[in-house]
Amino acid sequence: MPRSATYTALDFNPAGWLKARSLPVRVAVVAGCVVALSVISYAEVPMVPVPVTLQTLGVTLAGALFGWRRGALAVALWLLAGALGLPVLSGGGSGYRHFLGPTAGYLFAFPLAAMLTGWLAERGWTGEAMTMALLSMLAGNGLCLLIGWAWLAAGIGMEQAFIHGVAPFLIGAGLKAAFGAALLRALAGLMQHRQQRRL
Repeated sequence: MPRSATYTALDFNPAGWLKARSLPVRVAVVAGCVVALSVISYAEVPMVPVPVTLQTLGVTLAGALFGWRRGALAVALWLLAGALGLPVLSGGGSGYRHFLGPTAGYLFAFPLAAMLTGWLAERGWTGEAMTMALLSMLAGNGLCLLIGWAWLAAGIGMEQAFIHGVAPFLIGAGLKAAFGAALLRALAGLMQHRQQRRL
């Protein structure tokens, strides 16, 4: 039986721990994720044309913690709230214009990044294996940069898009991936410890 279909007391598998909860709990988790994504969006370092934010950390963790469906749903709802005018995007931004400008590619990539890390987590790329968790976080960050680069390149060319929309964020992406993996490992260890105490 594949790992994604199993769940034991010591597993840290989003397909297991959240699916086992009641519907109100699952709804509350998605809503809480939307709020968390909104809050971390206020942390940014302004740059042109793309600011440095913690959003990629948030969306990759959303998938890794809650699974690809619920993680992507939470990210999509957060983006929808921003498009409808709520100040939940980078630096408190809002409005549909953000989905037409130079940063739109990154925004469109966010649900896909959550889906990717969630899909990998449901197949064992979780905090139980630090290396796998790190690779998952790197893949999610890389996907955001790739799609953001492609969108930006349509307007300013591939070379300039890489210089302004990818290169300045490579180190940050690596650091955020490492921090996300470390956080997943810590949470997995905490859950394992709590479960072992109950056995």
